[in-house]
Amino acid sequence: MTDPRQDKQGDILEKTKTEQPKRFKVLIHNDDYTSMEFVVFVLTNVFRHTPASASRLMLQIHRSGLGVAGVYSKEIAETRVEQTVELARDAGHPLQCTMEPE
Repeated sequence: MTDPRQDKQGDILEKTKTEQPKRFKVLIHNDDYTSMEFVVFVLTNVFRHTPASASRLMLQIHRSGLGVAGVYSKEIAETRVEQTVELARDAGHPLQCTMEPE
């Protein structure tokens, strides 16, 4: 009987463990100038929240100063941050959006 850990040439096979890619939280920061409606707009259009969950999250951001809009792979998080900042600047809002490792 052959050892299942050996291939046909008799070499011992090693199991490699694939690590999950790091995930990043995208954070929206409260400010005194960006309208609540615009924050809800960003949460529904960039982060795909429902209108109800976007409103709840907007209120949390307003009250606590910070909220997690979503958790993504690094590339997607970077894209969402860029989209949010670009939309905010185009609309004349100083909204801050950042990301950090989960």
